[in-house]
Amino acid sequence: MTQQLWTDKLSNSAQIGGIETSVLDNGAGRGTRIAWINTGTGLRYKVVIDRAMDIADAFYNQHSLAWLSHSGITPPQAFPDRGLNWLRTFNGGLLTTCGLTHVGGAEQDAFGERGLHGLIGNCPAEIESISQPDPVAGKLDMHITGLIRETSVFGPSLELRRTISGTIGQSTIRIHDEVVNRANTSAPHMLLYHFNFGWPLVDEGTKLIWQGDWQAREGGINGDIFRKGYDFRTCPAPLDQHRGTGEAVAFIDAAPDQAGRCSAGLYNARLGLAVALRFQKDQLPWLTNWQHWGRGEYVTGIEPGTHPPIGQAKAREQQTLLFVEPGDRRTYDVAVDVLTTDEPINQFLTLSA
Repeated sequence: MTQQLWTDKLSNSAQIGGIETSVLDNGAGRGTRIAWINTGTGLRYKVVIDRAMDIADAFYNQHSLAWLSHSGITPPQAFPDRGLNWLRTFNGGLLTTCGLTHVGGAEQDAFGERGLHGLIGNCPAEIESISQPDPVAGKLDMHITGLIRETSVFGPSLELRRTISGTIGQSTIRIHDEVVNRANTSAPHMLLYHFNFGWPLVDEGTKLIWQGDWQAREGGINGDIFRKGYDFRTCPAPLDQHRGTGEAVAFIDAAPDQAGRCSAGLYNARLGLAVALRFQKDQLPWLTNWQHWGRGEYVTGIEPGTHPPIGQAKAREQQTLLFVEPGDRRTYDVAVDVLTTDEPINQFLTLSA
């Protein structure tokens, strides 16, 4: 998008796009802070400031990209860190962040008790800055930055500084995260970007795009889908065996390109629409594909992470658990690209060949 398109025609940059903050005033989410971000391309999405700056609704033109659960947005909840409490407020949304010290099922060992997928998604952000675009002045970039604390006296004290940014005229979401240990002892660390995609992007015939060696998660009905000879990269019609807790999960050792970048996502040929996740192999070496084709709960997750969701105990056993030393930091970068023209879509599709 070039400046000539709007020269002498704009009074307010919000006419094209930008960031608008507000507070929900009705329903289960009443009192929750949000920010709508509009890229001016048809891509617009809702950042839930009070839920780790995760992303709920996301649209490209008239098409929803994200899966939303029955609960919708809820305020953060200070649940005890045990069991399946996390599911009570799992909105789905385009992005739910899992971690920062545990990713996986509920578990208990000599190091403590940990609930499903950790605490960070129920922690509110302290907004540090919002930078709006100013197309008339030639400034097309915009961002919102917040600080999210997962902390306990005598326990791990990790900070997540998250910046979500975009550019007017580009259908891309950029996420830059920095995790810092503010305590005086070493902290275990696991992180998963739980991207959740739903109808109409996800529909019968939608293709799942990723590359790398994979294995089905142990247990459950994973072998019904993630098995040799079955086309688990094509989304099916709703499945009766996925009623209730029915699901299938694969852990993927994501394959990078020559620059060390991994790509994964979906392509709906009927809509002429693809969504591509981009991330760095040295930051997020693993990818998880969650498939839950229940009636009325029709969703697939494509989830880059430091680990597959095996839990802290299993990661310790495998000697893969990460630790952040006092004062140290780790950085992560994830981009979400919406593709609508032939050349970039075709380039993306070569990943599934």
